[in-house]
Amino acid sequence: MMHSSPKFRREPAEQRKEALILAALALIAERGVRGATVRAIAERADVTQGLIRHYFTSKEDLISAAYEFHMSHMTDLTSSPDVPEGASARTQLANFVAAGLNPPVVDPASVSLWASFLNKVREDARMQQIHEQTYHDFRDRLEGLIANALAEAGVTATPPRLRHLAIACNAVIDGLWMEGGALPNAFEAGELPEIGLQSVGAIIGIDLQKTGSQS
Repeated sequence: MMHSSPKFRREPAEQRKEALILAALALIAERGVRGATVRAIAERADVTQGLIRHYFTSKEDLISAAYEFHMSHMTDLTSSPDVPEGASARTQLANFVAAGLNPPVVDPASVSLWASFLNKVREDARMQQIHEQTYHDFRDRLEGLIANALAEAGVTATPPRLRHLAIACNAVIDGLWMEGGALPNAFEAGELPEIGLQSVGAIIGIDLQKTGSQS
């Protein structure tokens, strides 16, 4: 929807950039990467095309920024559930897994965006770099939580072992996330996080299902 507000707003630079990124993401979700033209993004953000070029050197630059924003935002959402002060390492890991398999992380629009970006990731070196960076960011956070939970349980794990556990658990979470977003009506309420907690717990050898939000 177009508004009658001026095309130039005196807003902080980062706020303007984020507004352009959000407009790009909305269009990519609706029309795919090719359909998110500079003109369409400018219209959606209610700014001039010149303002977009002021902040981004090209459409590819804006698309890369939008992809990084989207992937980092999902990792932040997974990492940000409220955890009671002094909660056990097991509870912290369980909360991370459950948050990654519940709304707003599990969302059809998020999966649609991820799928829309896939071809660009394969073709563009900058997009590949962002994909690798955001993948490792999520996996490293998961690996740290696994390491803490194992140490708390008195289990010793070498760095290579922790890496393998994190890769396996990340794959479980990613797969359930993708299916939950692609087929939102195929699962009962709470089913995905329950399966995730059971599966991750089985991989690392710690029961995560009895933690809930307790410490």
